[in-house]
Amino acid sequence: MCIYEALLDGATAGHSGKQLHDFVEKRFPKTSSKRIVRASLLALRDPHVKDRNILDTIYALAINERLGDVGRDDNHDDQEALEAPEPSAPIKLRKPKAAAGELSAASEI
Repeated sequence: MCIYEALLDGATAGHSGKQLHDFVEKRFPKTSSKRIVRASLLALRDPHVKDRNILDTIYALAINERLGDVGRDDNHDDQEALEAPEPSAPIKLRKPKAAAGELSAASEI
């Protein structure tokens, strides 16, 4: 059995959210959020999985796992994240090149 199958089994049994995560983690204690997200994406792409409720449950779990990873890896203060970043070097804009038709019209003047 793999994480993918455990995920589908749990979702089919009616587990969702934290319950589904715990269900998968109980079968695979050394699993990571990254593996759960990958298995979720695989399930979402599987043409044999057609039940809308199961797909919604798996999608929600994938999003929660992914956002959970962002929160764990992020050591910044929330207020810092809301502040605009300092601009780097100024952006230099180029003048647009004249089209071929504009060049011939200009030479006739």
